[in-house]
Amino acid sequence: MNIFARWRLFPFLLALLAVLPTVQAQGVNTPTLDRIREHGAIYVGHRETGIPFSYMIGDDVVGYSMDLCDRIVDAIRKKNAAPTLKVVRVPVTSSSRMLMLLTGAIDLECGATTNTRIRQQMVAFGFTTFVSGVKAMVRADAGIDRLADLAGKVVVTTVGTTTDRLVNSVMTVRGIAIRAKSAPTQEAFSMVLSRQADAFVMDDAILSGLLASSPDRPKLKLLEENFGFEPYGIALRKDDPDFKKLIDDTLAGMMKSGEMERIYNKWFMSPIPPKNVNLQIPMSGLLKEAFRNPNDTGI
Repeated sequence: MNIFARWRLFPFLLALLAVLPTVQAQGVNTPTLDRIREHGAIYVGHRETGIPFSYMIGDDVVGYSMDLCDRIVDAIRKKNAAPTLKVVRVPVTSSSRMLMLLTGAIDLECGATTNTRIRQQMVAFGFTTFVSGVKAMVRADAGIDRLADLAGKVVVTTVGTTTDRLVNSVMTVRGIAIRAKSAPTQEAFSMVLSRQADAFVMDDAILSGLLASSPDRPKLKLLEENFGFEPYGIALRKDDPDFKKLIDDTLAGMMKSGEMERIYNKWFMSPIPPKNVNLQIPMSGLLKEAFRNPNDTGI
């Protein structure tokens, strides 16, 4: 999202924050399936640049998470006997997504959101759909080859994500001091290219997506070491057992049938639009285990 779009969204978020208690009292706590039936529409939150999870190509929203949410919408249509159910796609950011769920601006958040115990105090998550390694992207000519080489360096993370806490925790344990900064994803990426930062730490799949779409890809590399691993889940409002069951049952059925793996291979092991780049990220052992034994365990 460019700076002008962010500024247009800012007054909207302030207004949502101001009315949050009232909105929650006057209908957000209504079961989501009932709200969808009443409105004749489901509001699906998506990212605009989250390759390969959810991103824009022209006016279309595509990606791994969007394909999964499309299957969930199909299940809702069947559950509510509403074949013409309208899908309203709503752009969200890392900073706005939780608030938009809480206020009812969206019913599902279909991006690349880490399931954490802290976030579970605000929202619920469906079964884990991806397990990401958290890596550092650096300039290829920077002489940085391992995490220890980041001592004294400027390390940027995406504002509104869990990565900053993870980085600080890992570096503290290792006794490595860094200069931490945060910025929106695209800005953080540019900071490394312009040498305003030495490393950009983010989930490996998202970094791979950014690299795949960048003409500066040869100038950058990912370090082999991981800061840690993070489970992704589709987020929904808390305390809505029927809606969560529908989401979990849909995902579990896809995992069991092999459909989830086919969709995974479509986005992570095959050429993807718009540039037909293959990210070549094989399914990890952790994700295979999550598919064999579906769970919504956060970190």
